[in-house]
Amino acid sequence: MTASPPTPAPAAPRRRHDREILALAVPAFGALVAEPLFLMADSAIVGHLGTPQLAGVGVASAALSTATGVFVFLAYATTAAVARRIGAGDRRGAVQQGIDGIWLALGLAVPVVLLTLLLAPWAADALGASATAAPHAVTYLRISSLGIPAMLMVLAATGVLRGLQDTRTPLVVAVAGFAANIGLNAGLVYGAGLGVAGSAWGTVLAQTGMATAYLVVVVRGARRERASLRPDAAGIRASARAGGPLLIRTISLRAVLMTATAVAARLGDDQVAAHQITMTLFNFLAFALDAIAIAGQAIIGRYLGASDASGARAATRRMVEWGIVSGLVLGLLVVVSRPLYVPLFTPDPAVRAQLDTALLLLALTQPVAGLVFVLDGVLMGAGDGPYLAWAGLATLAVFVPVALAVPATGTGLAGLWWAMNLFMLLRAGFLAWRARGGRWLVTGAVRG
Repeated sequence: MTASPPTPAPAAPRRRHDREILALAVPAFGALVAEPLFLMADSAIVGHLGTPQLAGVGVASAALSTATGVFVFLAYATTAAVARRIGAGDRRGAVQQGIDGIWLALGLAVPVVLLTLLLAPWAADALGASATAAPHAVTYLRISSLGIPAMLMVLAATGVLRGLQDTRTPLVVAVAGFAANIGLNAGLVYGAGLGVAGSAWGTVLAQTGMATAYLVVVVRGARRERASLRPDAAGIRASARAGGPLLIRTISLRAVLMTATAVAARLGDDQVAAHQITMTLFNFLAFALDAIAIAGQAIIGRYLGASDASGARAATRRMVEWGIVSGLVLGLLVVVSRPLYVPLFTPDPAVRAQLDTALLLLALTQPVAGLVFVLDGVLMGAGDGPYLAWAGLATLAVFVPVALAVPATGTGLAGLWWAMNLFMLLRAGFLAWRARGGRWLVTGAVRG
């Protein structure tokens, strides 16, 4: 069944949607930006210890972010499920759903910690750590693995609060955690003389503090709503079923980025350096657009939980407008501000020459990226995970052979970023096609 063409939304509902989007997206953006600052702070502090130490932490951070990043579904699936129950007026059930998600996070953390401890030397070698950097990478990775339960709990608890339409508390916790991380790292690395191990312990302690803060908030909410804190097997299984397709979606997206990096490495040192700089900007811009997507998850879940499909469509329409305009503005900023930020990344003329084309291609696709991020969040909020998983795998299947053919075609870094733009266009096509239909508009407190 396909929906009829949308009619223009009246001014008053548009203003209401704007207020909702801003109230959720602005704090969400602050929290998203705070997350990578953990690793940046570690790098800045460890960098003064020496190049091998910095290289080791860089390798370990890449392994750690991969090991935990695939579990971002703990936040996404929990947000959608909790928001649905909020829309249905079942606040106690919403909190209970969130607690099930936190228990799932703890259950997943145990094998991840064990595998990280066991495979740390292999991971350092697989990621190309040198003989001098590898011992530091293993040390940092093994100690940091003890913070994985806290990291996964933070993801799930963040999803609970977003589903409850609260993005301010995650912002406060993220900022406090970042500040604590800097203080602890500086004190343990230099004050206590623990070096790389001190940096890892500082991050673990900061993450544990964040998880504790979230638990206090969630436990208070559970007591207020008289929700049980005990693990419920059926609820945990339901959370796992909802998160499974989103795990597949996330893995497919990470496979795209890993493929792009592998192809860039085959093009030459100048090209891979320019690619990494462009990817850094790509990731930063993604945080800005993802903030609107997070608002979409919470808002759409609430509307569908309240059985208001027309409200969900109207909110989607407005968020798409926000996403496209935001992408257009960000793309223009990427182009016009190049003289300001490019010198901060590299003084090498050869790398800068490669950057010129890559950055223009990155800027070109930002309006499309705005559409993609918003619709991704909308469909997550609707609990449409199986479609997102299928779309992710289909996009990956097209992107990989195109990207792998770049070295043979002689198109260099420009060819790779045209392939990246194809990747974004494919995602936009799949998501827009789904959003135009009505199969994702499943109403009720629980998606059947």
